[in-house]
Amino acid sequence: METLYLGCLVLGVIFALISILIGDLFGGALHGIFDAISFDFVNPAVMAGGITVFGGAGILLTRYSSLEHGPVLALSLLIAAFSGVGMYLGIVRPARKSESSSGFSMNELPGKIGEVTVPLPPEGYGEIMVRFGAGNSLHTAASMERKALPAGTKVVIVDVRDGVALVSEFEFAEHRGEMHE
Repeated sequence: METLYLGCLVLGVIFALISILIGDLFGGALHGIFDAISFDFVNPAVMAGGITVFGGAGILLTRYSSLEHGPVLALSLLIAAFSGVGMYLGIVRPARKSESSSGFSMNELPGKIGEVTVPLPPEGYGEIMVRFGAGNSLHTAASMERKALPAGTKVVIVDVRDGVALVSEFEFAEHRGEMHE
């Protein structure tokens, strides 16, 4: 029985080392492999952690307690289950909920509303600020109609060419009495 515990412990440690050292290389290949399983708590890190704790608890209980094989196995499984639940509730679930990206594609800019931060001359470039999620991003911009737009002007991004946002002055929809953003 001690061989089973030692095997689980070693397997878990090897999995952790491989994940740390070359996890980024193989992360894309295994991405989505557990998506077919509908339980949210079935996570490779939680499973590997539980197996490692099972092995470690089994070895410690076998060597340092006077319990028989059955109670050691049951207690090891219980300790592994509690540690897996603790790992899921304390690490995996909060980390999954906090995942947010401030990244965006320039292809997402057309249609967004921004504000001129550096005035746009009729022929040339200025700068606009666009809100993305909880943050703002600054972009080089030019006037689509080739008219000057002072700082503070609300604009709508019409197109993006060569990394430059082409903008038009944002106008309110007065016929309905509401603003469209």
